[in-house]
Amino acid sequence: MSVKLVSRILLPLALVLQGAGSGAFADSTDEGSVGHLLWQPSMNVFRRYAVDAEQMFEFYGGVLGLEQLQSFDVGGTTGVHRFRAGNSEVKLTGRVDGREYVPGGVRDATGLRLLTFFYPDKAPLIERFRAHGLAEPQFEALPGGEREVALVEDPDGHAVELVVAPNAPAELYDSIEIGLTVEDIEESREFYREFVGLEELPPVDDPVHDTTKYPYRHGTTTVSLRSFDAELPADTGTGGIQYVVTDAAFVDRLAKERGVPIDQPLSTLRGFDLRTIWLDDPDGITNYFAETGQSRRAAAQSSE
Repeated sequence: MSVKLVSRILLPLALVLQGAGSGAFADSTDEGSVGHLLWQPSMNVFRRYAVDAEQMFEFYGGVLGLEQLQSFDVGGTTGVHRFRAGNSEVKLTGRVDGREYVPGGVRDATGLRLLTFFYPDKAPLIERFRAHGLAEPQFEALPGGEREVALVEDPDGHAVELVVAPNAPAELYDSIEIGLTVEDIEESREFYREFVGLEELPPVDDPVHDTTKYPYRHGTTTVSLRSFDAELPADTGTGGIQYVVTDAAFVDRLAKERGVPIDQPLSTLRGFDLRTIWLDDPDGITNYFAETGQSRRAAAQSSE
């Protein structure tokens, strides 16, 4: 079985076996987007890596402090390794063929280039870096408040942003931010607002990367768009976004109507009550929609 085929099976399988979702539905009722179908009160993110898996587990679990959940392996050469971040999951899996991987930071390529995690106190975080033999993160104060930020790299060289926010609402520490670098900011804003149907928040000054970021939220997850007005190579493989929906066929129809590129067509995973469709955003970043039996039944019950 090829690596690419195994990866196509593993990510949906993880959703089925974990029982994703809490029965909460998106606020949007606009059927011109897929926002009204979003069932899990967050988005998940997946990261494809090339280094030894244990290094990634040590970093995301032992160092960042994310709870490691059950991994899934249905054969082949890769698996899905799940880490809980509030209502979201970071899903680590090996690289697949047919995608481009570009090293470097937020400014070096388009694609999913940054993951941001939030903490109430930096002392335990710094201690975990020390305990695992890693250089301490260098925090700098953000303007206008108590927050501090540090940029580090995971073992695969991917940028991770650590934000310390003392005395913030508890839900902040259960949230994550997915940072996308895009070529055409307006085209990407339209995709995440008009097609995906995420809640558009006001633009935010980003002093860390000396730009403006455009945030789009669903539940406890925010997708932030940045553009640097430069011709950048496209990283289409390092990461992608995962949504749990109530009707994958609707996503398929709307994608075809809107001309959204379909990477992997609407399909059913044999042996499981699961339908999936994989789309590409304007920069080729995977947007993966999964309809589970649980999400479908919850939607049917809510309409009775």
